[in-house]
Amino acid sequence: NNLSLYPNPESKPLRKILASRFGLNINQIIIGNGSDDILNLLVRTFCGKGTSAGTITPNYTLYPVLAGIQDSSFITIPYDREFSLPIESIIDSPANIFFLSSPNTPTGVTYTRKEIASILEHFSGILVVDEAYADFAKETILTLVKQYRNLVITRSLSKSYSLAGLRVGFAFAAPEIINLLDRIRDSYNVNRLSQAGAIAALKDKLYYKEIISNVIKTREFCAQKLKDLNWFFYPSQANFIFTEPLNAEGTSGPEVSQSLYEYLYTRKILVRLLTSSPLTASFIRISIGNEKQMDITLVLSKVSY
Repeated sequence: NNLSLYPNPESKPLRKILASRFGLNINQIIIGNGSDDILNLLVRTFCGKGTSAGTITPNYTLYPVLAGIQDSSFITIPYDREFSLPIESIIDSPANIFFLSSPNTPTGVTYTRKEIASILEHFSGILVVDEAYADFAKETILTLVKQYRNLVITRSLSKSYSLAGLRVGFAFAAPEIINLLDRIRDSYNVNRLSQAGAIAALKDKLYYKEIISNVIKTREFCAQKLKDLNWFFYPSQANFIFTEPLNAEGTSGPEVSQSLYEYLYTRKILVRLLTSSPLTASFIRISIGNEKQMDITLVLSKVSY
């Protein structure tokens, strides 16, 4: 790859591969410096003073940060304990752009095409569905892009392709939305090496299928282990499991999850602790490794009290 030359400004070869793979036209796809770059473009395009963005909380913390930079107000709709989708509340929201994640972060719960379509039918703004973990899920909403002009789906190579350091994200949307994003996008927002690496990764379908299959298999292995421990967890469709640990007395709570987090940390096992919301403070998020790693993590978790 000749680094003395500027990269293709539109990442056109990469867009062509994605269009072929997902059955879309090239004008329905945009490439970004990670999906965060695309989220930033969306907020810059559709937010500003006197407008509002929104999401359901707890969720990805970048959404309100980006809205705040654009001096846009931010609307939050709280989840309930089941993390079910509050369809009517989203439809009634005055936000001109609303962010969802499916599979959801932090739980890994996914939402159906029917649920998303019911929002798109009645919501007057732009609905952004972050599908960063969709490759691990049974269902995606990709087909809805051809049907609804107010839908944007963001994806990433960071998770299923393990290429977070490459910083390549992409989005699917109606051509008029892609055109708007392209008009404010930096001319060379994705470098030559990242474009080349992304193309090579997307062409290696066999490796991709093997990785996805292994993660899903190990996720189900981990889920069974958690059932054996009698720990509550959400039915994850992502590459992690969000679970509520119990101590020896069968008690859960923020103190229990904090104690377990610290115990595992001293043994060089990193899990995610989310203390910012009462809905998540009693949980830990365990990323899926191989079966041996998951077995060690859960065995240590069981004996830590």
